[in-house]
Amino acid sequence: MEFEKLPQNIGSPARRALKAKGFTEVGQLTEITEKELLALHGVGPKAIRILKEYLTKQGQSFAE
Repeated sequence: MEFEKLPQNIGSPARRALKAKGFTEVGQLTEITEKELLALHGVGPKAIRILKEYLTKQGQSFAE
């Protein structure tokens, strides 16, 4: 399954933080919890909301 790339509207700091952890596509975020994402410097509530919307569109969610 091919996933959508990280959305531009999450902001540059969040994209950099995710890429530094090896996440380049939205679907890969099913491997990490929301709490773990929020702990990354540069990832805030707005980025989480946007990413959650993308995952939901694909019928997926963050790890539990």
